[in-house]
Amino acid sequence: MPMTRAANFGALVILGAAAVAMPAWAQDTATTQQAAAATPLKPDEPVPFVAHRAVYDLQLDGRKQSTSVDSMRGRIVYDFSGNACEGYALNFRQVTEIGLSGGGVNTSDLRSVTFEDNGGHSFRFNSQNFTNQKVDGVVDGQASRADSGAIAVALKKPKSAKFDLSRNVLFPTGQMKAIVAAAQGGEHVFESQVYDGSDGGQKIYDTLAVIGAKVSPDKPREGAAVGAKQLDGVDRWPVTISYFDPTKKVVGEQTPVYTMSFDLYADGISGNLVLDYGDFRLRGTMASLDFLPQPPCK
Repeated sequence: MPMTRAANFGALVILGAAAVAMPAWAQDTATTQQAAAATPLKPDEPVPFVAHRAVYDLQLDGRKQSTSVDSMRGRIVYDFSGNACEGYALNFRQVTEIGLSGGGVNTSDLRSVTFEDNGGHSFRFNSQNFTNQKVDGVVDGQASRADSGAIAVALKKPKSAKFDLSRNVLFPTGQMKAIVAAAQGGEHVFESQVYDGSDGGQKIYDTLAVIGAKVSPDKPREGAAVGAKQLDGVDRWPVTISYFDPTKKVVGEQTPVYTMSFDLYADGISGNLVLDYGDFRLRGTMASLDFLPQPPCK
């Protein structure tokens, strides 16, 4: 699950599986993929990550006494499509409602659309964040990787800007693919730098993925994954990814900005989601899982 990091996680408006409004470039990509989806996959054709739509219900799973958060609930709608030849599009929405200990409620609505080619050469991103139904952040831009590996980022919003990133930086889907490859190779730690266009489009994050032992296929799945026959026999691993701000100067051990734990399936689907923001923690239960038509490689 190449999860978009909830950068400005403010605060339920319970969502249906409504799609996020897509920019023109994302609409063109979706049209191409839908047309290609009419042709079924061959049984032996490899599909690194499967096209799917997953909905996660969020509930408060713990908080520090010092935090102002009294209650929290929400929902994530995660719509992932594409293939290994044309690339992958992610249509993501996270709506959360926070009850404050002093009274009052804040509602946060994060909407994000991205497209990433399979080789990690290009990454397009567009996101909007609403707090109490008012826009308080918009990011729009793209990143391109040259033959040398160096990455050039061009932002349109929140303001026009251009800057370069190291060749070592991964984009979100590429990061998840690399973690699956590491897990399949028997590795238990994977470190990487990731750029996902969040936090105003200006930041990269140092990440540390800790990969647990492969889960026995006999162990029951949870949530909507229980009845998903397509997951029968698919390897999965418990994974925890910690995100660190490399620009933050610290003395001693560095504390992650954000930590995400989940069961990562080899086909890119995630279950048993836990989002830890330090002061509070959310647990995400998969409420529904739909497998979408997978466009074949041409």
